Amino acid sequence: MSIDVRVPHLPESVADATVVTWHKKVGDSVLKNENLVDLETDKVVLEVPAPESGILSQILTNEGALVTDNALMAIIETNQEGTLTNAAPSAAATPQAAVPLSPSVRRLVNENTLDPADITGTGKSGRLTKTDVLEHLQKHQAAPLNTVTQATVLPTATVITPAPALLDVTPPNTQHLRPEQRVPMTRLRAKVAERLLQAQQNAAMLTTFNEVNMQNVIDLRNQYKTRFEEKHHVKLGFMSFFVKASIEALKKFPAINASIDGQDIIYHGYYDLGIAVSTPRGLIVPVMHDADQLDFAGIEKNIVLFGEKARAGSLSYDDLKGGTFTITNGGVFGSMLSTPILNPPQCAILGMHAIKERVVVENGQMVIRPIMYLALSYDHRLVDGREAVQFLVTIKECLEAPAHLLLNI
Repeated sequence: MSIDVRVPHLPESVADATVVTWHKKVGDSVLKNENLVDLETDKVVLEVPAPESGILSQILTNEGALVTDNALMAIIETNQEGTLTNAAPSAAATPQAAVPLSPSVRRLVNENTLDPADITGTGKSGRLTKTDVLEHLQKHQAAPLNTVTQATVLPTATVITPAPALLDVTPPNTQHLRPEQRVPMTRLRAKVAERLLQAQQNAAMLTTFNEVNMQNVIDLRNQYKTRFEEKHHVKLGFMSFFVKASIEALKKFPAINASIDGQDIIYHGYYDLGIAVSTPRGLIVPVMHDADQLDFAGIEKNIVLFGEKARAGSLSYDDLKGGTFTITNGGVFGSMLSTPILNPPQCAILGMHAIKERVVVENGQMVIRPIMYLALSYDHRLVDGREAVQFLVTIKECLEAPAHLLLNI
């Protein structure tokens, strides 16, 4: 019996997808729900599982081809009972292959010749995460990896696929060679370029700056971080303070939580905050929906979850869609000051930077304090300079006196 393998349903905003990698070839045995092929869209990489067990008899779309919703991609042959035909099973059709692996985890497993059955998965339903594989390699003193990474907060964009391998530009004994490599831009990188250019061309973007004394936040965090982690099983970071402070400021200045649609202004009565996250495969902005309804622990748990899903390549469209305001942190890489670019159709984005000890004057005395520069880029078509400055001052006040956040005053 012939079983069609078709492109899964694509969201309304996605017209087509690109075939990235076939994990099987014609004649291979496949198991039901085993990943056959990865599809790249403008936002995420989709896995296409086998609808039934059998033999992959035809592949109708080559790697690099564009496919649309429900398009026929391949055909699987099964017998009437839907079991494997008499063809010899391939190595990928063993119980080991039945372990659900994301593209990034599968790549890491294959590169290091690992058996997924030997690794304990900590993800949902025992799913292996990239962290699980890296910890397994470290524990067994594996050879150094080229792919050891961790997700960090960074400026905004939306990319999830790996960049092409770079040429070795310093080959031995060829000092005078000037090699180049031309590769096509991935769909996701092209989408990033399109959105950033759109932000520059379609918005009257300005940036205002301020500085915040982080001493009280640091003292509060140091005082309670151990008890916080013991109770909530998640570390207390700085990001939850910035999320809370941003929400208080957004409530005070609703225009900064709004967006422009044609000749209309849409004022959002909810607070969906994008938290920019960096992975080795690119930058993404998962959205923390209804962030105002979360406490500090809920915010920190969401951030950890975003990082894990980003590393595993398992972020969904729901994780990425929407957003009324974005926070980006270039400080994790040592950035002292920057002007973040808007994430359309949002009209503002907050940039965090590195905390540095600086000499400041307090009560007529010079003292050393941990200072962070803040930057707020905004669309001047919708947000006046007065509102932007006061918004950033509100965030500064909330952070320098954290009781504002805890007591809701």
